[in-house]
Amino acid sequence: MKLTIEEQAIVGGSEGTVRQKAMELLVHYGGAVDAEKLIDTNNVCGDIRLATVLPMFNLEPSELSGFPTVKAYSCQMGTGLDSEQWQLQGVTQEQYEEQIADEAFAASIGVNQLCTCVPYLVGNVPVKGEHCAWIKSSAVVYINSVLGARTNGESSEITIAAMLTGKTPYWGLHLPENRLGTHLINVEWEVKSALDWELLGYYTGQLVKTGKPVFYSIQHVPNLMRLKGLSAALQAASECELFHIPGITAEARNLNEAFGGKQPLDVLRFGKAERMLAFDMLNACAHDRTVDWVILGCPPCSLEELGEICRLLAGRKVHGNVRLWIVTPRALKTVADRTGYTRIISEAGGVLISDTCPAEGRVKPQDAKVVATNSAKQAHCLTGLPGLQCWFGSTADCITAAVTGKWQGELK
Repeated sequence: MKLTIEEQAIVGGSEGTVRQKAMELLVHYGGAVDAEKLIDTNNVCGDIRLATVLPMFNLEPSELSGFPTVKAYSCQMGTGLDSEQWQLQGVTQEQYEEQIADEAFAASIGVNQLCTCVPYLVGNVPVKGEHCAWIKSSAVVYINSVLGARTNGESSEITIAAMLTGKTPYWGLHLPENRLGTHLINVEWEVKSALDWELLGYYTGQLVKTGKPVFYSIQHVPNLMRLKGLSAALQAASECELFHIPGITAEARNLNEAFGGKQPLDVLRFGKAERMLAFDMLNACAHDRTVDWVILGCPPCSLEELGEICRLLAGRKVHGNVRLWIVTPRALKTVADRTGYTRIISEAGGVLISDTCPAEGRVKPQDAKVVATNSAKQAHCLTGLPGLQCWFGSTADCITAAVTGKWQGELK
């Protein structure tokens, strides 16, 4: 790799051992992926945990007082549990205390505590062409595709190194030629509902794997929430980190631009049969229709989605044997508190929580056996929790399950 004089100096220890080790890691990583150089980044989102930081820099907890602050604008991604309502989530006192220590350390070095996997909902909205370093998540798919920002899905260690140096290797999706579409998806079904966008993403991800799908013949312009769901479903089913929708997403004014004038590697379809197949795959592990847990908000709910949930809950009560969890970023929960959404959810018997991803954090109510969700990503991942069955359906289906204690959802 070609290093600048400044980068060489940091490798030589000019800014201390922590930044030295961070730069060395980026250089080794860049060499492994054949990056020609490092590039500047001022937008890094990662997962800062002491369990990662201490061994990464060969430090003891007592040595953290001199840890340098970050150089890049940096944000904390989701943390796994709600630090204010952790007792509801089946976690231990030790896990709670670890998270509090992690948050305090990250804040002390200048990492903004957004604590969500949807930073673009709460203030971090990169612009087209901006080089970022975001940890692997559905947010990577969203900002690459919808916004036209440039990032690879990075590890915790790489994002920490990028925060400390303001650098990231120039490879992968930072290069324009690697951002072209690979697979043409002829969308023959009228994809309109949030459920349909989830199914489209999940089915496509199963087929394209590491490819970059181009969705063609979309009849309805999706809003932010639909694109958020598409990104998460696609990422859950594959290693895909970028998609295009001609006329809608940032780098595809038309079909020719999406493919850079090249022919697609493959042409696929998404019609009635493919829609049903995706739905069946997401419900394949469920058979008991007695539901005891409903989880909504993966990725975490926007204010618009919270409003929809509250309308569906109006005049209804959650069944006594069901726990209803609704997830939103902590920054939006403050707005939900002021708007009245939190009160409506609470009076119905549900709980509005923050910073939680059961699939990633492996948290769930004690003794929960059958869960319902409107998220393809949660449905895909939650089946990995021992002894847990998962139903997937629309938000309305999930609220009905929360109220009745029975799963009645079906594909319409």
